[in-house]
Amino acid sequence: MSDIYFEDIAEGTTRDVGSYTVSKEEMIAFSERYDPQPIHVDEEMASESTFGDIIASGWHTACLCMRLLVDEFLGEMASIGSPGLDELSWSTPVYAGDTLTVENEILDTRLSESRDDRGYVRNQTRAYNQDGDTVLSWIATTIVLRRDSN
Repeated sequence: MSDIYFEDIAEGTTRDVGSYTVSKEEMIAFSERYDPQPIHVDEEMASESTFGDIIASGWHTACLCMRLLVDEFLGEMASIGSPGLDELSWSTPVYAGDTLTVENEILDTRLSESRDDRGYVRNQTRAYNQDGDTVLSWIATTIVLRRDSN
């Protein structure tokens, strides 16, 4: 059962959704399967790149953030999906040993004009490394049921 409905979500609310330390083994395993670019899987080539070492795939970083977001917020929400992301950016590379801290901010909310059982929540998820540098940012819309629709 969901604990958070559309009516419970206030614009301007920011919540910390957790932290995660990224390991080199995990970065390479993800990239070998899903994003096998040399900067993600080939230590020798990556050491000669502008990054100086293997970096995490941006998709891996996004997946880590999504997991924290689900565990600490979306999993409690009466969410029925999303039409997608409006923006996604990777600002700073993620290296092995980096600890990412993720937060989510509610940008705006609006009731559906065509269905009275739901609303739309536009939100921004940001991840920072241990130095406070932004490593990822996305803006998405989540479709959330209204409490009185159940």
